[in-house]
Formats: sequence, C-alpha cells, structure tokens
Amino acid sequence: MVQPDKYIIGVDFGTLSVRSTVVRVSDGFEKGTASEVYKHGVMDTHLTASKGEVLPPDFALQVPADYLEAFQKSVREAVANSGVVVRHIIGIGIDFTSSTVLATDDKGIPLCEYPEFTHRPHAYAKLWKHHGGNEQAHRLLKVAQERNESWLPRYGGLLSSELLLPKVLETFEKDREVYDKASFFVNALDWINWLLTGKLVYAGADSGFKRHYQDDKYPDAEYLEAVSPGFGNVYKDKMSGPIQPLGSKAGELTPKMAEWLGINPGISVSVGNIDAHVTAAAIQAVKPGIMTAILGTSACYIVSGPEFKEVPGMLGITYGGIADGLWCFEAGQSAFGDILAWFIKNGVTEEYKKEAEEQGLSLHNYLTKKAAVQEIGQHGLIALDWHNGNRSILCDHNLSGMILGQTLTTRPEDIYRALMESCAFGARKIIETMKVHGVEIKEIVAAGGLLKNKWLMQLLSDVTRIPLSITEATMVGALGSAIYGAVAAGCYETIEEASEAMGSKVPNVYKPHESRSLKYDQLYKEYLILHDYFGTGENQVMSRLKKIKEEAVKDKF
Repeated sequence: MVQPDKYIIGVDFGTLSVRSTVVRVSDGFEKGTASEVYKHGVMDTHLTASKGEVLPPDFALQVPADYLEAFQKSVREAVANSGVVVRHIIGIGIDFTSSTVLATDDKGIPLCEYPEFTHRPHAYAKLWKHHGGNEQAHRLLKVAQERNESWLPRYGGLLSSELLLPKVLETFEKDREVYDKASFFVNALDWINWLLTGKLVYAGADSGFKRHYQDDKYPDAEYLEAVSPGFGNVYKDKMSGPIQPLGSKAGELTPKMAEWLGINPGISVSVGNIDAHVTAAAIQAVKPGIMTAILGTSACYIVSGPEFKEVPGMLGITYGGIADGLWCFEAGQSAFGDILAWFIKNGVTEEYKKEAEEQGLSLHNYLTKKAAVQEIGQHGLIALDWHNGNRSILCDHNLSGMILGQTLTTRPEDIYRALMESCAFGARKIIETMKVHGVEIKEIVAAGGLLKNKWLMQLLSDVTRIPLSITEATMVGALGSAIYGAVAAGCYETIEEASEAMGSKVPNVYKPHESRSLKYDQLYKEYLILHDYFGTGENQVMSRLKKIKEEAVKDKF
C-alpha cells in the first residue's frame, strides 16, 4: 500500500499581514496558500485601536488580536485551498517579525486587552521597527562598553533599539504600571507558540539574536541594575522559561487551538523562528558563504560561517542561528522598499502619474523604466539610505536620509534611481564589512517583494560584484517555517537535509558586469564619504535635527 503524502503548515507573520501555506514534506511543494492583513496595520502616529491618541515619534505598535484573527483565517483558507486531508497534516511551524515584543499576564493575555490599559501605548505589541527606546538603547550600550560586557561583540559592539531589551526598558521607565502588571515579556514568535501548545518555550536562535542570550546565559543583574535601578532582575522576573534550539519540538497542538484552526490536535509545533531567518532554509542558503538577502520594506542579510568572527555593526551573531554547528551573522537596512514607496507617495508629479497610467504601468515600473535608460552617474546625485535610521553598520536610528546634488533640472526618475543605488550601496557596505572581518560571502540568494524589479536586482549584483540567485517559492517565509516544522516533526534529521529537499533556488540569475561595476565604484566612494561624515560623528546634524523635532512636538505628550 502506498503511504499517503505528509504535510506541514508553515505560517509567516510579517509586518502587515500573515501568510500560511500547506507544504508537502517530500519536496516542499506548496499545495495551498492564503494571506490576511492585520486590521489595524501599524500604529505609528495614532493609537487607532483605542481613541486615536497621538503617539510619540518613533513609535510602531500593533494589536495582538489582529495577529490571531489573521492567523486563523489564513490557516483555514490555506488548508481549504490545498485540498489536503486534514489527518495528513502532521505539524506546524511559525515565524514572526523580531523583535516584536508583548507584555502579557501569566496566561499569555496581552495587557492591551485589559480595559484599564486599552489607552496605554506600552501595553500594545511593540513592532520590530519600534524605535521609541532609542535613548534606552544608547544607555544600555554605554554601560555595556564601560563594563566591557563579554556579550557585546556578539552584537557588533553596538545595540539597536529594535532588540527586545530596549523595548522592555522603555516600558519599565515610561509606564511602570504596565511593566509591574506584566507577568511576561515575550517576543511574538514565542507568544504564538505559547498559545498553540499551552507552554511557554523561548526559541534559542531568537533569544541569541534579539534577547541577549549568549553562551547559555543572559546579561547579569549587576549590569542591568547599573543601567536602571530596579531593572536588574528583568530576565528572572519577566522572562523565565526553557530555551530550545531551532528544529526542535516546542510542544503539541492543544485541542482548543486545533478546533480553532480547523486541524487535528496533537500535531507537532516547532520552536518559533525569526521571519527573515527562516528564508535561508526556504532558498537553500543554509550552508556557509551563501548570504540570504530578504528584500522588502526593509532588508535583512544573514549568512552562516563555521567560526565566530567579531564583526562590528552586526545586529546579532549567534551560534545555531540557522542550523546546528554554524555561527549565523545578521545585519540589515531599516528601510529598503519603504524608501522607494515613500518617494512614490510624496515625490511624483501628476504628470508622471498620468503617463504611467496611460502606459499601463505602476509608478514603480514607470520610474524604473525611465531611470534604466540613464548612464551611470548621469543624474548627478548621491543618496543615503537612512530614512528609517541605520540598522547596520552604524546601528543608529537617529540618522536620517539625504539626497545630495539636486538642481532645478533634477527629475523624479533621477531621485528614484539615486535612492535605489543608495540601497545597493548600503548592502555593499554591510557585505564588505563582513568580508573584511573574515566572513566568506560567495553568493547572494535574494527573496522578497523586490525580486519583481529585475533592473534593481541586476543593480545589486553590479554594485556588490557578487552573483545573485533567486527563488521561485511563492511564500518564502511560510515555506521556511514549514521546513523547520518538518524537522521538528521528525521527517528530516537536520535543517540542511530538509532545506535541500524542500527549498527552492534558481542559481546565478544575475551576474555582475565589470564595466558597470567600475562606474558604480565611483559613486560608492562618494557614498562612503557621506556615510562616514554624517554617520560616525564628524557631523551630528541629523541627531541634532531629530532633537529639535522632538522638542517641537513634546508639549503634545
């Protein structure tokens, strides 16, 4: 008798929506997919889930109930679309944006669902790009440097407000009542699994990258107390629980959650993962020297290596961050596609919009078409890709974007191309920093929404001088989560084995052209001058402008 195929559900919680897929274990074939957007999206100016209270600058909050509503709908729809017999689904794996942090009670209920906290911003989920804890991140870094904390090199010698600790410290200092009421502070990927299994298990890789868990321990209480009196026992009091590695089984699906999702109880639930990181398994980029580039609203770059290397400006360096036995290096750009979307929204004339519509093109495609016919450097511009701060290598969210060289003859396509080039230059700076410090990078495998812009992908290969591979998977994050779910369910022994069987990659689709690379080298030199001048302390005008802005609006709060 032929054994029936087995399937895993992969679920990818992104910034604006959740995507689910039902994946065949034997070859990674996606039988059914679905996606659902979050009702309230990102609350970054007003607390729309309450009475529309104005939020301070740099906030980015979400409503946890939105995650669950979209989760349920997308899983049920994906299963229905797949036509798979439910009893053949043997496991589920999830990933989530990180570090997205929730304050909950002892049962996992987010504090924003308590009536007394519905109007309190710090009771809501703080999205990965919430930068309200910038000041806390700088103070955490300063004290760590003064004390020469051993874990600091694992974060490139710098600390980002996108990590968990600054977000929790911000709550401790800005809304002590919410902090005291919270039984747990959890990253959302652990929170979802807590609800699915009834057990709180912290993911080892996420703990290393985002929660300062290195060499089997957290930062010590003495350090944390030096940062802020009373904060020393935050890990003991607010984040106690077992930590498990990637590919392990966090627990089994409870009957309550099985009924809610429309699948069978008792199936395997794998330890959660970071949304960007699961991509490596989905695109066969687990092995050392192959960089995963997730190019969407922001950009995330991860690559494995056999040895620890101290690389400045990394967002995180973690053992077992993608697979057992390998070190994983992570860096990124806080904005990539977001920069292009910002310009489309704010910098395009009605004339261009009309022309694009007449040609049946989106504004992105229209501007790319016009920019692509230019000679390299013809626009006379250079830009800095810091419109949402700098995640790597400078790790400073007080930095801001800039376009230099504009004249009265500058056209929208000039600016659009300069912004695309700045994103590629930012990626090159990250790659070169890794390589200089001993991390091998011989191939880039790209995933994400920006793959559809083929001209931009060629630009990235030309600027970095590295071949660029792509994937044909439709839901890369969800597929990656399913691959880790397959390992947790016992279908494969290792992540590498599962990735080779279930992942998808088309090698070397874009190759660098030396003549173009040489011309981009000239622009990149100018980018580096501006990068260092504004980013390393020679001229702190961007930080000063941000303080002036904050002073101008502080009376509202």
